[in-house]
Order: sequence, then structure tokens, then C-alpha cells
Amino acid sequence: MKTIDAITKPVLFALLLTLSFVALHAQDSTKKKPSKEDMVKELIQKKEYVFIAQMALPMSGGSRQLTTYYDFKVYGDTLKSDLPYFGRSFSAPIDPSKIGINFTTTDFDYVVADRKKGGWDITITPRNNSDWRQFLLTVFTNGSASMQASSNNRQPISFNGYIEARKAKK
Repeated sequence: MKTIDAITKPVLFALLLTLSFVALHAQDSTKKKPSKEDMVKELIQKKEYVFIAQMALPMSGGSRQLTTYYDFKVYGDTLKSDLPYFGRSFSAPIDPSKIGINFTTTDFDYVVADRKKGGWDITITPRNNSDWRQFLLTVFTNGSASMQASSNNRQPISFNGYIEARKAKK
């Protein structure tokens, strides 16, 4: 009888230990992973994202697929634009390198509004930029986005693309 107790106690202990590990693992696997919508929402709230433009839609002329990397970065208190411009300009820039939508600013307004059918409308208004008046960014729950840029001296232009998380500086 003692030999049976000596064998069954360690076996029962091992069985209970195994069951407890299985139960703990089952609890970990039932934890919900954040959805794409939750991740996009967090990026927008933290103001830590990059809009990657894939297509330009000028007011005049057809749409243009962008084969080069163009972006619009929102990094907390800094806004950096590196977007192309196609369209009519009502006054020529003094510096020919200023043909695109290229600027960096830390002085801007940032307003987020929820859309009725999901997603967000973001209005970005640079305060110290005399040419570009406002950027309207519409972000959908899957991360795809469209942007409309309004200027004081040029026709508006729109872009289609997506947003992604800010890449860490190396």
C-alpha cells in the first residue's frame, strides 16, 4: 500500500501541475489582440504617424500614381511635409525648390473628429505657413487615408495613401 501511495502522489502532483500550466496558457491565449482600428486610433490620438501618399489627384489633369516615396509626418509637436504638387499656381515661388509641398513646422492646429461610419477626419492648420492653409486628412479604420491640401496661391490637390506608425530614429 505504501508503494502505491509513493507512486500515485508524485503522479497526481505532476498531473495537477500540468493542468495548472494548461489553464494559465489558455487564459493568455484568450487575451484579445488589439485590432487594426484600435492601433490606427492610438496613432492618431498620440499624433505619431506618417501619411504615405501613393496617388496624387490634382484639380486639373488626371490622377498620377506616385512611384517615389512622398510623405506627410505628424510627430507630436512637429509637422513635416514632403509631398509633390501638380496643378495651377497663381503666383510663382521665388525659390524653385519650393514647387512641392515641402515644409516643417511646430506651430499648427490639430483637430480630430469621428466619422459617422467609422474612421476619423483630421484637420491640420499650419499657423506660420503663408502658402499652405489647411490639410484635411480622412483616415479609415483599416489605415487607408486620403488628404486634401488647400493653398492660398495654388489650386487644391488631393492624395490617396495610408498611414503607418512612426519609425524609430536610429
